[in-house]
Amino acid sequence: MSSAKEKESLGSDPSQEHVLVEESRDAVFGEITEDGPNYRAVGWKGTAVLMMKTQIGLGVLSIPVAFDALGVVPGVICLIVIGAITTWSDYIIGTFKLRHREVYNIDDVGELLLGRPGRILFGAAFCLWWIFVAGSGMLGISIGLNAVSSHATCTAVYVAVAAAIAFVFASIQTLGRISWLAWVGLFAILTSIMIVTVAVGIQDRPSAAPKDAVWVPDYKIVSHSSFYEAISAISTIIFAYAGTPAFFSIASEMREPEHYNRALVVCQSVVTCFYIAIGVVIYYFCGSYVSSPALGSAGPIVKKVSYGFALPGLIVSTLLFVHIVGKYMFVRMLKGSRHLTANTITHWALWLGCTASVTIIAYIIASAIPVFGDLVSLVGALLGTPMCFQPMGGMWLYDNWSKGKTDRTMRWKLMVGWSIFVIVAGFFLMIAGTYGSVVSIINSYQKNGGTSAWTCADNS
Repeated sequence: MSSAKEKESLGSDPSQEHVLVEESRDAVFGEITEDGPNYRAVGWKGTAVLMMKTQIGLGVLSIPVAFDALGVVPGVICLIVIGAITTWSDYIIGTFKLRHREVYNIDDVGELLLGRPGRILFGAAFCLWWIFVAGSGMLGISIGLNAVSSHATCTAVYVAVAAAIAFVFASIQTLGRISWLAWVGLFAILTSIMIVTVAVGIQDRPSAAPKDAVWVPDYKIVSHSSFYEAISAISTIIFAYAGTPAFFSIASEMREPEHYNRALVVCQSVVTCFYIAIGVVIYYFCGSYVSSPALGSAGPIVKKVSYGFALPGLIVSTLLFVHIVGKYMFVRMLKGSRHLTANTITHWALWLGCTASVTIIAYIIASAIPVFGDLVSLVGALLGTPMCFQPMGGMWLYDNWSKGKTDRTMRWKLMVGWSIFVIVAGFFLMIAGTYGSVVSIINSYQKNGGTSAWTCADNS
């Protein structure tokens, strides 16, 4: 995007960097002028925090439970391996975007790889994925509100409140204007988890542990769980890294996409180190009595305090999920039209209609499947895996397969093998993880007698 004049952007980055707001043509959004929203206003710092906020949120709250199913050592190994694969997938998104500027989202990739059926398949999977994740976010907010208020009202009301808040903030037009909320949300969720981590370390036992015996942490170095329990735990870890499909949208709104890798390194380094540290420490002190979500592991008082801090983070995560899929639908409907970047009645009616539609569907999902841990693992397996593994292997092959016709270097052969491995591993984890999650949900309902939809029961 060529420059014409500089204007201060107050929402794109905490450092208040200057951004270019000029009349120019973008390969995705078309003509961007000062008369409409500037869709290219996110600096690399804002990009990094948006990336981190799409990942550090719901998933991190279930990592200690995943470690309980796998054991500490296998859990950390699985986390590192999944982190490495998804980091490579994230990197491929950045390089692919620079080579194909017209690509806005993963459905564009689907069309390049598989034609029109690929666009439909990838687009539908993308929408379902983020709508389900938004539903998980609303469920997480309702848990937080129940914890802070000591279940002052019906849980169904709290889910509805979560949906209303998400809709209002998700309707902010650009990621540049949302990035300051991501800073607030990231600080809030990190603070809440640190509070729990310190609390479980200084208390004599976790909240759910028996009170009539000497407490000895029952953590396992290697757990001997069943297949479905282990694969469900791996699906939970995938969920914790499954912000990957959102990176397409974030990269498209970057002021300088060339700085994408800088933001990615910061994001994945912080996320992986934080996941390992928090997962190991909380599981070490809580063992099999770790709660899901993990914020409830240190007793009622710490639970209230930690959820009080976590609520802004959970809200920001949820509004991002609603915003991203709403923006996808909006861009698809108005691409090539002047209404996409102009503040017209058509622009606002469609934009608010998109965010409202996503919010309503996510609200229905959150109310109909009110089981946090099981919902996280099911969504991670069924939709998160094919959004983070298979397409990126195909993207590398799409850009590099023809090079092998003239120069089959060892690096090329290794990368072909790696790309195929990522695709095959993705299909295995998707099928096995979905099976494990479904079995887990069935067992949970049989054990607990089921949890009714639109329930008023306390879910915290």
